[in-house]
Amino acid sequence: MITAWNAATQRAMTGDPQLGSDIEWRVSTSPVPYRVALEEMAARNAAIAAGEARELIWLLEHPPVYTAGTSAARAELLDPRFEVVDAGRGGRYTYHGPGQRVGYVLIDLRKRARDVRGFVHALEGWVIDTLADFGIESFRSEGRIGIWTQDIDGREAKIGAIGVRIRKWVTMHGFSVNIAPDLAHFSGIVPCGIDEFGVTSLQRLGRDVSLAAWDAAMLARAGAFLAALDRPCPPAQTCPASPQPPEFPA
Repeated sequence: MITAWNAATQRAMTGDPQLGSDIEWRVSTSPVPYRVALEEMAARNAAIAAGEARELIWLLEHPPVYTAGTSAARAELLDPRFEVVDAGRGGRYTYHGPGQRVGYVLIDLRKRARDVRGFVHALEGWVIDTLADFGIESFRSEGRIGIWTQDIDGREAKIGAIGVRIRKWVTMHGFSVNIAPDLAHFSGIVPCGIDEFGVTSLQRLGRDVSLAAWDAAMLARAGAFLAALDRPCPPAQTCPASPQPPEFPA
């Protein structure tokens, strides 16, 4: 669903060799209000489940907003200086804003391995591999959701977030990666409920990366991400993964 509000502010592409003809790759060129994106996702999710629309990978930015997942604790909202929206996804509080690349991934798992854990693992791997293209070594961390790296002070810090919801085996939400956001905006929350670690960005780590360059790198690796969804994730002892983010039953 492309509304009159956003029709002039996004680019859509299909038929790329990395995607095939059944997946739309959409890039919004202006920030999309979070509630508008939620409505768009819900409508597209239902249409995909009904067989009436193609799958969608949507890259965008939001105006500053704090979003609350299904496990968010009120005590972790420290300073609600921005709008706070119930996201309906798994996880706790997170921040979205300019300079952060958000990726909403609406994929029909009925066409693939029907493996929720495998989907999350593949999504994490897609972000980790793309960060490596820009010289950032990142990783999953046992017991902590998200994508982590070593910050400029030598401590571990979060550079990407993962949150999913699944309806009728069609995924919603996805990931966010800190390209060059205002990191001070994260201080209004305990990001993802983890207060002993900070957040970082490609910019803070000395990488001058445009959103367009990030998007191109992700597209180049989209084929490998999609191929991973056709394979069930190996057992936990052989598949290093973060805990599965809370999500809704398929």
